[in-house]
Amino acid sequence: MAGAEEDKKMPLLEHLVELRRRLLYSVVAFIIAFIVCFYFAQHMFNFLAAPLAEYFSDAAGRRFIYTDLTEPFFTNVKLGAFGALCVSFPIVAAQLWAFVAPGLYRNERNAFLPFLVATPFMFALGAAFFYYVLLPFAIKFFAGFEQPAGPDVLPVQMENKVGEYIGFVMTLIFAFGLCFELPVLLTLLARVGLVTSAGLASKRRYAIVGVVLVAAVVTPPDVFSQISLAVPLILLYEISIIMAKLVEKKRAAQDAELEADLAEGAEADNPVART
Repeated sequence: MAGAEEDKKMPLLEHLVELRRRLLYSVVAFIIAFIVCFYFAQHMFNFLAAPLAEYFSDAAGRRFIYTDLTEPFFTNVKLGAFGALCVSFPIVAAQLWAFVAPGLYRNERNAFLPFLVATPFMFALGAAFFYYVLLPFAIKFFAGFEQPAGPDVLPVQMENKVGEYIGFVMTLIFAFGLCFELPVLLTLLARVGLVTSAGLASKRRYAIVGVVLVAAVVTPPDVFSQISLAVPLILLYEISIIMAKLVEKKRAAQDAELEADLAEGAEADNPVART
């Protein structure tokens, strides 16, 4: 197999200069995205708060509160950084790919490029799954602990703090988005031969324990959030096993085709075999 198409070696200093240039582009993209997202932070807040507002649409007097003078400002900063990460990720990934791709063979680039494309898609799928499916159920579950007023009973009413609510939602969006990358990661490892479908299946019980631990660490300390993340992760692990099997079948077919071509070439080069 020939080397990379350019087939040239760059000195270490040139690699560092190229890396600095790619990092500079990424940082500039993040800063520009942050400025734009910070300007629209209130719209982002309203979007993230929409499920809660919809749940309490029939209740009068519901509101968000803040108990720290700087809380709304730093909440907008968090929203700006959150939006900037999402918006600038394709640019950052493209810069990373532009730095790594010249050192890869063509078949390696063709192998890795689909996983690079699938990464933001799976993150968006995980974030959307939490926001549109699980967040309304989570709000309904936690709001169910409210207590109406009665004789000799004080009411227990939920009043969400701005920073705590946004922190809760953003944490779970990132948690679900990152955890939905599991099939991409395991399929990539199967593609390069570091894991097998049989190995993943045999380690299923350990994977379930690991999933539960990850869900306990990355989600808020309540059983509902942990189960909401653990169950999809277990399903994604099973999907990863299926994807690994498909990768192995494809690789086996390619190996068989290569062996057949080599055998035909050896037979053509052997005069005894031709007679």
